[in-house]
Amino acid sequence: QGQLVESGGGSVQAGDSLTLACSASGRPLDTYNRGWYRQTPGHEREFIAAITWSGETFYSEKLEKGRFTISKDNAKNMVWLQIDNLKPEDTAVYYCVGDFVDTIINGVPKYWGRGTQVTVSS
Repeated sequence: QGQLVESGGGSVQAGDSLTLACSASGRPLDTYNRGWYRQTPGHEREFIAAITWSGETFYSEKLEKGRFTISKDNAKNMVWLQIDNLKPEDTAVYYCVGDFVDTIINGVPKYWGRGTQVTVSS
């Protein structure tokens, strides 16, 4: 079974930018649609963005437009999430996920990485 591994989290200052990476290995994740979720203590996991194998992107309507950018490189089996102008409320564990794109956006994705912590201080 495939595996998703996130990296790139850390402690940053408000206003900084950060790029999270997600590597995929094994079937079917190496050809699957992927996305990003985040979770803060006491809250449910929140959808951020998704990207299809062909590169079509989808973003949560609940989040500020333009601050989150999802991208991918199929040859490297990599997906990235760039977050600009980070704010303290972006502090969360960020998860890479894989599934059908509609499930990533509206359901509970089947495949999850272990997450990477992002902490934003003011």
